[in-house]
Amino acid sequence: MFDTICTLPLSSELFAQALHPTAPLVAVGLSSGHVETLRLPPVEGDDEDEAEAEAAATGRGHIEAAWRTRRHKGSCRSLGYSLDGSTLFSAGTDGIVKGADSVTGKVVSKIAVPLDPSTDDIDEPSILHILSPQTFLLATDSSALHLYDTREANFSTFSTTRPSQTHHPHEDYISSLTPLPASETSTSGYSKQWVTTGGTTLSVTDLRRGVLVRSEDQEEILLSSCFVSGLPARKTSSSKGEKLVVGGGDGVLTLWERGVWDDQDERITVDRSAGGGESLDVIRVLPPGVGPGGKVLAVGMGDGKVRFVKLGPNKVISEITHDDVEGVVSLDFDVAGRLITAGGSTIKVWHEMVDEDQHAYVDGDLKREAEDSDAGSDDDDSDMGSDDSSDEEDNGRKRRKKRKRAKGKDKSGGAKSMGSFAGLD
Repeated sequence: MFDTICTLPLSSELFAQALHPTAPLVAVGLSSGHVETLRLPPVEGDDEDEAEAEAAATGRGHIEAAWRTRRHKGSCRSLGYSLDGSTLFSAGTDGIVKGADSVTGKVVSKIAVPLDPSTDDIDEPSILHILSPQTFLLATDSSALHLYDTREANFSTFSTTRPSQTHHPHEDYISSLTPLPASETSTSGYSKQWVTTGGTTLSVTDLRRGVLVRSEDQEEILLSSCFVSGLPARKTSSSKGEKLVVGGGDGVLTLWERGVWDDQDERITVDRSAGGGESLDVIRVLPPGVGPGGKVLAVGMGDGKVRFVKLGPNKVISEITHDDVEGVVSLDFDVAGRLITAGGSTIKVWHEMVDEDQHAYVDGDLKREAEDSDAGSDDDDSDMGSDDSSDEEDNGRKRRKKRKRAKGKDKSGGAKSMGSFAGLD
């Protein structure tokens, strides 16, 4: 389905990625505490010269650094652009959230995350999500979910800024956060409810009423989530074809009908590896006009692969490999519909394959397309994976699953930097 346009090695391990809402820019947060903004290859049809247009069309484009700085004393755990793209927020293990001008990288605001009351120590952030032009959510390892209002007069005063609300929807750290679309009666058009996963439960929290519901114990770790609309609605359902899709730690997607949050109602097995499936660490819906049509999910996995799952048939239809060792930390689609995958110390940019040989799943089994199925083919299919796993591979899988939680400091200090930009902090 997708082919690589370009690959960028980073100076240290990537922990966070954010895509600009209107421009071909990607921001990355690294284990060294650095934050970088990178210019992606030009979008075909933009006002670039003929050489740049050809590079975009043929895949010979490259990624350039717009700015780079050491933003946090520890690692950068999460990033998020404001809805208009003017501000880039970053959260680090130093317990600080900084807002920076997305063009220049200059810090314009910063706040201290409240300490963990059980230890009176830094409560490291796990997720930063921009909810509206005035509010953002910050989840932490202690299971706290803070809501900040950027309209408050003291937001730019580092020592006195406090969250306007704090909730505890889970007993374990919050692993994913997905806003629910605003209701038809909403006057603002921005979400006031969101779903979080933490440990083995799913919760729904309301901006006005706090935590509304927590699911039953699912007896499996829930790691990622995304919202899907436009699905065929059941005659007996009032959900209008709306589902929340949740990725688990053992290779299974669960589907939850909106408004029925006590328990899941469908399961899709994405990975059947021996000893337990790979963790499903990030999920995104393919945007309109991208992919084979219908509702298709891109699922980033702990073994470095991205598998594409079509809803309806509820099966894997294709696969690509971001990395042979490191898991996929983040994936998303930019303003041109290109897939951006990140994990380990690498970013990759992908575009849709056109009239090229592709790999696909048929009836649950990985097969070559008909035109590439001749016996004795010399093509190497090793990157497509196998159900056979050695003890060493199983141990590696367990280490990858644990690493998602233990995002520590990078001892190299980003020594392999492409160059810093002075004065950004």
